[in-house]
Amino acid sequence: MQQKQINRLKVVLVEKGRTNKWLAEELKKNETTVSRWCTNEVQPSLDTLMQIANLLNIDIKELLNSSI
Repeated sequence: MQQKQINRLKVVLVEKGRTNKWLAEELKKNETTVSRWCTNEVQPSLDTLMQIANLLNIDIKELLNSSI
């Protein structure tokens, strides 16, 4: 069964020219944790998503896939 792609973190990082490593350093998180967010293996908390949106200077909605 295919995993549902909830967040767009990987795509947004590429669009902004940033890396998982950069995000991990900015958030003081383990690179493996950020990688798991990017592959939608696990999801960051809402607070963390807000921090990410602030770091990338985007609306939090840009980090989420809309459900159809």
